[in-house]
Amino acid sequence: MSLTPEALSALRRDYAQRGLRRAELEPDPLVMFRKWLAEAEREGVLEPNAMVLSTVDASGQPWSRIVLLKVCDEGGFAFFTNYQGAKAQQLAGESRAALTFWWGVLERQVNITGRVLKTSREISLKYFASRPRASQLGAWASAQSSVLGGRDQLEASYAEYEQRFDGREVECPPDWGGYVLEPDVVEFWQGRSSRLHDRFRCTRAGAGVWQAERLAP
Repeated sequence: MSLTPEALSALRRDYAQRGLRRAELEPDPLVMFRKWLAEAEREGVLEPNAMVLSTVDASGQPWSRIVLLKVCDEGGFAFFTNYQGAKAQQLAGESRAALTFWWGVLERQVNITGRVLKTSREISLKYFASRPRASQLGAWASAQSSVLGGRDQLEASYAEYEQRFDGREVECPPDWGGYVLEPDVVEFWQGRSSRLHDRFRCTRAGAGVWQAERLAP
């Protein structure tokens, strides 16, 4: 099918799998999120931990990209990256950010907002040690967000570090590590028929205290 403007406007899908009642919400939205994440994994969602990370640069321009959630606990939502890349520079200037998860097979979306902080070096080292060796080498080889003259430049850099660490463990680069988004707001969206979706916004009201409100779709 050719996705002409007319064809795009005609795309329709009626969400009718299930609903979301207030009684089904967990008091702690992070507990609720982990339940939904586990369901997405059971349903075979490709990369169920993939999330859109949205940040803002110094000019006020928003930027979004997909990153992978690697830790989700009482501290928040953690991911790992190069500390010299574009998103790191943006977070250094404005720590407020947003995350979005979309699990189409379940007709579900989760939006999260809060402040992003660096994780401890200990957490970064622990996660780096768990990565496949090729990914560890890639962290050294790629000066994230820098301009490349061609792919051969990247591959040559990879080969250089492959030789450098030949026969020994790959160390964690000093400019690589984790970030954690500490949530202030977590919104759960469940698709419903006739676009009458269920939306609940959970707002942090204090230490360990959250207030849930139903929103119009």
